[in-house]
Amino acid sequence: MQGSESLSSAELQGRWWTWAASEPEATNPVADVDGRACARNQPQDVWFLAGTFGGRAERACEVPGGRSIAAPVVNTFGDPERCADFMSGARGTVVLDGQVVEPEAYPGDSITVLGAQGNPVTGEEGRFAATGCGLWVQLPPLAPGKHSLKIRGRSGGFSTGADYALTVVASAGSAGSAA
Repeated sequence: MQGSESLSSAELQGRWWTWAASEPEATNPVADVDGRACARNQPQDVWFLAGTFGGRAERACEVPGGRSIAAPVVNTFGDPERCADFMSGARGTVVLDGQVVEPEAYPGDSITVLGAQGNPVTGEEGRFAATGCGLWVQLPPLAPGKHSLKIRGRSGGFSTGADYALTVVASAGSAGSAA
């Protein structure tokens, strides 16, 4: 993923679930209450943000410049029937710097997830196949400086929210360089 190019829904979901399942609870980005874990295991081409296991979190996070940002608004994985049921009630909002961003609906993709031992996200260690679904947002790289990102999602009786105070740091190679 370079610049503002979006990942396919299947690639995004498989990579995000693997990222989210790569840490035990103490350092897991979904269990993170303040942003301390947001930089853990980030890939080089996109910056993932996490929702919560239910309820709300306020997180401060430093993001390298030049990286697209991807986050679930509300999501799950399982079998196709679970995703169909989940998506029938999925609703969500995303607000970036006071501007509404429409989330994309990914009704169900075959994904492969690799979970680390002791992770609270999948409850499984090792590689497994599932159907991933949810409402997602993929943002192009943000300008250096401070940004506010508010994510709210709901499906059935489950609701999640994350307020991010993002600080985008100019990448070392971008200052004064010409293409």
